[in-house]
Amino acid sequence: MLNNHMYPIQQQMPQAVMVYPIDPYVVETLMSVKGKRVLIETTRGGISGCVADVKPDHVVLDTRGAKFFVRISEIVWIMPE
Repeated sequence: MLNNHMYPIQQQMPQAVMVYPIDPYVVETLMSVKGKRVLIETTRGGISGCVADVKPDHVVLDTRGAKFFVRISEIVWIMPE
């Protein structure tokens, strides 16, 4: 393909863009209850446990020694117990 000046037009290949949905209010709320028991409702159901760790994209719940990694984007609501 040529442009008006008879030079080839360089077409750029589309670049993949990684998108990480971060909800700072949910992260802040989870940080405020770190070390405490909570009930978290997700798009797949509810889970309760102690908030062991909070990252920008997931929370770690400790439920009777079992660790659950829950994506923050899947959380519907959080209730401290």
